[in-house]
Amino acid sequence: MKTKNGLTKIVIAGEGGQGVQAVAEILAEAAYEEGRQALYIPNFGVEQRGGVSVAFLQIGDRSIGAPKFETADIVVALSGRALLRTRQYVGPQTTLIYDDLAEVKDEEMPRQAAQILSIPAVETSKKELHPRVFNVMILGAVIAATGVVTLDDAKKALEIRLGHKFEQDPKLRELNYRALERGVELLEQVMRGGKEHSGALRAYH
Repeated sequence: MKTKNGLTKIVIAGEGGQGVQAVAEILAEAAYEEGRQALYIPNFGVEQRGGVSVAFLQIGDRSIGAPKFETADIVVALSGRALLRTRQYVGPQTTLIYDDLAEVKDEEMPRQAAQILSIPAVETSKKELHPRVFNVMILGAVIAATGVVTLDDAKKALEIRLGHKFEQDPKLRELNYRALERGVELLEQVMRGGKEHSGALRAYH
C-alpha cells in the first residue's frame, strides 16, 4: 500500500477483550525494529472490557507531526459496534477490513472506501488454531494489507512481547507464528478474490 509521504495511518477497533491494543503495540514495536517512526494512541470504551476499544497508529519513515488524523489508510473493524465507531475515518483512499462474523448491516457499510474486505478470522482461529490468537491473525492481515512492516520484524516484536511465555511453552511460539502467517494468507486470498474458505470472502470495490 503506497501512502502519502510514506506515512501509513491505521485504525483498529473491536470489542474489549479482542486484543486490539496488543495488535497496535506489536505493529509499533515491529516498526521500531525496522528503524521507522511510530505513534500509537489507545482509546478505550467507557465500559472497558464491555466497550469498544480503538487503537490509532501511524507508521512512517520520517518524524510524525500531528498525533490525530481525519482519514485512515486502513481501518480494521472487528465488530458491528467497532465499525460504527470508526466509519468516520473511512475515506476514498481507505481499505476497510472486517471479520465476516461481525454483525454488520449492509446499510452501515461505508461505501466511500476504496476497498472493503471481509475475512473469516474468528472462525479460522477457532477451527484451525486457538481463539486466543485471533488478534495475532488480525495482525497478519494488517501486514498483508499495508506492507507497513515485514513479517520477520512482526515475529521479533512478538518475541519482545511474549518471549517469556514462549520460553515456558515453545508450542505457544509456533501457535502465534502460525496465526500471524495465517492472517497474511486470509487477506491475500480475499484480495485475489479467492473463495477457499466456505464462508463468504467478500470484497466490495
